[in-house]
Amino acid sequence: MAKARILVLGTGGTIAGAAGSATGGGYRAGGLALAAMLEQLAALGLDADLVPHEVARIGSQDIGWPQWQALHAACHGAMDDPAITGVIITHGTDTAEETAFLLDLTLPTHKPVVLVGAMRPADAVGADGMRNFANAVKVASDSQAAGRGVMLVMGDNVLAARDARKAATAQIDAFKSFPRGSIARVTPANLDWFGPPHRVGEAARYAFPDSLPRVAILTAGAGMDEQPVKALLGIGCKGMVLAGMGQGNAPACVLAALADAAAAGVPVVRSTRVDEGLVDRNVEVDDDALGLVAARALGPAKARMLLMVLIACGITDVARIQAAFDGG
Repeated sequence: MAKARILVLGTGGTIAGAAGSATGGGYRAGGLALAAMLEQLAALGLDADLVPHEVARIGSQDIGWPQWQALHAACHGAMDDPAITGVIITHGTDTAEETAFLLDLTLPTHKPVVLVGAMRPADAVGADGMRNFANAVKVASDSQAAGRGVMLVMGDNVLAARDARKAATAQIDAFKSFPRGSIARVTPANLDWFGPPHRVGEAARYAFPDSLPRVAILTAGAGMDEQPVKALLGIGCKGMVLAGMGQGNAPACVLAALADAAAAGVPVVRSTRVDEGLVDRNVEVDDDALGLVAARALGPAKARMLLMVLIACGITDVARIQAAFDGG
């Protein structure tokens, strides 16, 4: 059997971080060039041909539209290139869930796309990047990896982009998956899928937009008033996501202001600041009366990403937006 040929798109992040000290606390994200990182990985004897393409060398807190455009274009090209088996994207962990979800929404599923990162820089004692990358190669090379959408590989787990989220600041098992758990367990030697591919042959769910609109996340807090809502409208937000209390709740004056925004044509999605759980429609908050959308299983970061894509695609009707949040 021929070796898998994998396009590796580098963006920087901790996996390419340089601390200068094996035991120090600080480091520079993206300090290691992709070519240098792959040279180190060559010593592992990975059973794949890796084709490097460096998109950026930044911390993922700085990732945005130019990098997303470049990543999507490169992934789309790989989908059409018969010589490429799959794609790996090295990425910082802070915003990996957002990049993964954007690509998941806008790419077909016939070749695997895998994001991989690390919680410790490459030169730190106990660095996890090389193992995570070897695991990503194992996933991207596997014949059963296609048809699952974009995936994130961290800490020996394979997570679906729609479910993955960063849930801790530092430890190497920093990612969780909600509402579904991991879709596979992986080591450099073994890969065990927990179910069959569920998106085989699926086209991109949405067209990749020419630009993304300004959509803000508003975090609810006790005693807040409606002025932040008015301020966000004042800077031209085309949509809003409420990171609400509990099941996406907020003080009555804030909900009233959000309802006014929705009535004026600015879609509003209720998510939650709570770590885990569904935000159901018309529970505590009367979404039907207020014209709001319930985020269901999506946390604020991914709710914002989906809402941006929907608005960019001309989808602003509450019923259609709610259907998008209910799906998948």
